[in-house]
Amino acid sequence: MKTLARHLLPAAFASLAILAAFGAHAGEAEIRKNLKERIPQFPAIEEITKTPMPGLYEVRVNGAQIYYTDEQGNYLLEGNMIDVNARRNLTEERVAKLSEVAFDKLPVKDAIKIVRGNGKRKLAVFEDPNCGYCKRFEKDMKSVDNVTVYLFLYPVLGPDSTVKSRDIWCSKDKGKAWSDWMESGTRPATAPGSCDVTALQRNVEFGRRYNITGTPTLIYSNGTRIPGAVPAEQVEKQLAASAS
Repeated sequence: MKTLARHLLPAAFASLAILAAFGAHAGEAEIRKNLKERIPQFPAIEEITKTPMPGLYEVRVNGAQIYYTDEQGNYLLEGNMIDVNARRNLTEERVAKLSEVAFDKLPVKDAIKIVRGNGKRKLAVFEDPNCGYCKRFEKDMKSVDNVTVYLFLYPVLGPDSTVKSRDIWCSKDKGKAWSDWMESGTRPATAPGSCDVTALQRNVEFGRRYNITGTPTLIYSNGTRIPGAVPAEQVEKQLAASAS
């Protein structure tokens, strides 16, 4: 009997594992099929995963956009999932993780490189020249030293943002043109018609792909991403954490 059990139990566990995996795949297939049929305009589904809540699935589209549904795809929810015991916003945490950008994958050739002090620390920033929060951020950043900033011009606030970004990008001294405009309101000279501004379009496309929806958006060397005009003290704290 013991010998028989040694042979039967592993087979039984293997069968249960196969059935569980089949059930998971079957649920995912049904969700994909039903959502596509019932909401034809719904974006292409990139990933479906189980959530900690029984019967609820995460549906990921457009890189880091999160929806929730049941295992048949009969209902679709948009909003935050909160773990009330742990007091954690699971949706925010998930989106933050999905939105991380590996620093060495940033297209720095399309950025304005600004070196302060020894430049040992690294920071990337996406900014629009017409963004008031960006102007406040730039004033605060004057007190942050020993950092190399990769400034990605990100003209998303309207046609004039595109014009100003073009003129800054095409300036002989891009960094000076940027700081003159952001700090004192000195508008850069009109760019020559022969200037190549395809980098600006690539920046916008990159931002859309990684769901950069506001300016300024900061990306640190460890991949941490923080939106908004955070004060210099917080920038210093995060730079130190990124270097450790």
